[in-house]
Amino acid sequence: MDAKTGTFLVTAADDDAAVLTDVDDGQVHTLATNPDVTVGEAIEGRLEPEPPLEVAWRLAAADDRWEISIEESAEAPTTFAREIAAEQAVGELTRRERAGTGEVHVLTVTESETADAVADVLDDTEGLRSRAARLGVARVVVRSEPGVVSVRYLP
Repeated sequence: MDAKTGTFLVTAADDDAAVLTDVDDGQVHTLATNPDVTVGEAIEGRLEPEPPLEVAWRLAAADDRWEISIEESAEAPTTFAREIAAEQAVGELTRRERAGTGEVHVLTVTESETADAVADVLDDTEGLRSRAARLGVARVVVRSEPGVVSVRYLP
């Protein structure tokens, strides 16, 4: 196996080992030891195969590390998000870059399904954190009002 450089999400960790997932290609890498990482942390760095068998990996370099938080906000979606939702059909998802760093994802749902849609979004913590790591951001904020769910990826 060759060394691999990229952005990785810590998807499992205990005292003895950790599992990192490459956020670009989805490849899973089991580390032979835990180099003091925690679930939900993103790492930009380099992995190398652990000798002699090279069936596990080690974190050879960590150029950047950050925690990614996920929260549900009591605030309503922004005017921008509500305008996007008004222009799309129920079930449609729109992704837009934020001014600066990050993205906004706007999902239009039926008013009666809003709470379930928010719960589904929040249940996908690994997916939310993977997208946040790909974008290089540290916060995911979910806002909603009847018929609109907004997911903001923020620095």
